[in-house]
Amino acid sequence: KPDCGVGACDTWKLENEKDLTDFFRNLPSVPYIMEELVPGEICSYDAIVNSKGTVLFETGNITPISIMDIVNHEDNALFYIVKQLSSDVRLAGRATVKSFNVRSRFVHFEFFRLQKDQKGLGRKGDIVGLEVNMRPSGGFSPDMMDFACTTDVYKIWADMIAFDKTEMHPGERQYCAFAGRRDGKRFVLSHEAVMEKYRQNIRMEDRLPEVLADAMGNQIYIARFSEKALALGGYSK
Repeated sequence: KPDCGVGACDTWKLENEKDLTDFFRNLPSVPYIMEELVPGEICSYDAIVNSKGTVLFETGNITPISIMDIVNHEDNALFYIVKQLSSDVRLAGRATVKSFNVRSRFVHFEFFRLQKDQKGLGRKGDIVGLEVNMRPSGGFSPDMMDFACTTDVYKIWADMIAFDKTEMHPGERQYCAFAGRRDGKRFVLSHEAVMEKYRQNIRMEDRLPEVLADAMGNQIYIARFSEKALALGGYSK
């Protein structure tokens, strides 16, 4: 991956000698970093932490489709805010808050849930650290947290900065899914049919500019569901 890259832009997956040869034959002029591939589902820990290191709010998301595949293979995009954090992600997230001595921040930590045993990292199902971001998750994620947790993370964030505490507490929790569809692909449901079928669930829909479409899709939908299967919309690995 490029040393100065963003997301999965210009990232190569090398699986054999031919892939390695092709990479060096087409090597761009920017510096690259090579690292071991980790087959895992990305899950996040998102939290608002006060000046004492106390977590005022926490949630997370899961990305079942590789961002690299979305960008490199022009796949459709999908991720969702979880209804409840799994206990191992919560433990890993809070341990990371403590280890990095997080104070007065809205943070976004990313982890792999290993999809197979990997020597030196862990067993299938284990949580492994990926990224530490001392800022909120980007894009529509803060709004999706609001929808999933029936709350206002912007208010909680402001309360933390101004008062170091908040009286804002999450309400009913559900799943909140993001789906991004690419132009030029055929779908079972048209845009009009999607809007009709899920009109009770959809909270946002929009067309994205080309600069964002590579990673997120041209047409996006954000919807709230009580069940995980509905949030995934039939997607399976």
